[in-house]
Amino acid sequence: MSKYPFELKLQVVHEYLSGMGGYGYLQDKYHLKGTSQLLYWVNSYKEFGEEGLRPKRHNTVYPTQLKLNAVNLYLTTGKSYREIANEFKINNSAQIARWVLDYRENGEFAFSKTRGRPRKEPNLPLKKKKVSELRDTEQELSKLQKENLRLRIENEYFKRAEEVATGTTSEGKSRLVQYLQRRFKFPLKVILGIAGLPKATYYYWVARFERPNKDEAIEKEMLLIRTEHANAGYRPMVELLKQKGLHANHKKVQRLMRKLGLCVTVFWQKSRKYNSYKGAIGKVAKNKLHRRFNTSIPHQKITTDTTEFKYYEKGIQKKLYLNPYLDLYNNEVLSYTISKQPTYLAITTALTQALEITSDCPYRRTFHSDQGWAYQMKNYVYTLKSYHVIQSMSRKGNCHDNSVMENFFGLLKQEIYYGHVFESFEELQRVIITWIHYYNTKRIKKKLNWMSPIQYRLMYSK
Repeated sequence: MSKYPFELKLQVVHEYLSGMGGYGYLQDKYHLKGTSQLLYWVNSYKEFGEEGLRPKRHNTVYPTQLKLNAVNLYLTTGKSYREIANEFKINNSAQIARWVLDYRENGEFAFSKTRGRPRKEPNLPLKKKKVSELRDTEQELSKLQKENLRLRIENEYFKRAEEVATGTTSEGKSRLVQYLQRRFKFPLKVILGIAGLPKATYYYWVARFERPNKDEAIEKEMLLIRTEHANAGYRPMVELLKQKGLHANHKKVQRLMRKLGLCVTVFWQKSRKYNSYKGAIGKVAKNKLHRRFNTSIPHQKITTDTTEFKYYEKGIQKKLYLNPYLDLYNNEVLSYTISKQPTYLAITTALTQALEITSDCPYRRTFHSDQGWAYQMKNYVYTLKSYHVIQSMSRKGNCHDNSVMENFFGLLKQEIYYGHVFESFEELQRVIITWIHYYNTKRIKKKLNWMSPIQYRLMYSK
């Protein structure tokens, strides 16, 4: 390597700092071998002044404790070699790199070597053997300590990642890593490796933590909406925000929901479907609806079915049955009954209520169902005829002919039933009644112009 005089170094640095030229210009002007040399001079001058440019007349001997402190600082923090060298006032940052390399290969004994040739003694091989055994023990102990530290960090990280709603996003991981480093003084490098978070991404989010949150108003409103609409996805959330006077793009809302941990996590569990079909025990009506589920007249087309739920009472599994009547105009639940057995009394009670509610329809009504045993009974058929109601039934074994009601059952169970265990009939009944009221009055749909069934009927049925 070429040696440059102190005066030349000082002159080049002064010209660069005064803005007389850049690295490339000064390299060509003074015939330097590379811009890295000039960069090194500038950094040394900024950190140590003129002393950083003077040539060293002798080799500096650093104490063992200083070497250990420098290595530990590098391994336990995210600082670079240059930052550590500046902190310990060491001009050459490559010296830190050599110390770290020696420490990783030989442990603490890397710095216990004496300078010069070792003294020749008769028992030197025995001493070497003892030192080698001691070194192996120390290395094994250091390895176990590192594994123990890593297990501690993993335990603290994943325990808190479950508690923090945003623990799976880059921002959430960065906040968690910052907390663990400040709280437990864990090495940043190890935490980032466990979190699977790049160092650049971590520092990017750390720099943004103190910035004002421009979406704070939207986030607060979304949290309030979630308390009332527990299963609203990002599309309904956009419309609910509009109703509150906050307009945001659906992609932004989706991003904020992921950030706040508001993504919908519902359960879907297929179980044995309740089947009320017992053969032709009465009169089977024709399929008059023919899957024409749309209508512009309220209370004209009504569909019904029966579904079952399971609950536990003193450890014994029991069943609950729901019998709703649904208006195809706005998918509103007109009437329903909840019972412990699938009885005809429960079905005819809901039927009587539905007939009374739909009596204001100016056209002849159609009540659609499957071929269940209750809908074939003479009393049921006679009741419909006495009110001049057209009876319609799905084809045998074809659930698609009554898909609107099947979809309603799936929606109900997906939001409040699957993934939950109910310990009594009253508990399950209360949850179903609450959800049906929410469904009729507050749950918005895109099909209904982002209104609830009752809001849609009041708005367009006049």
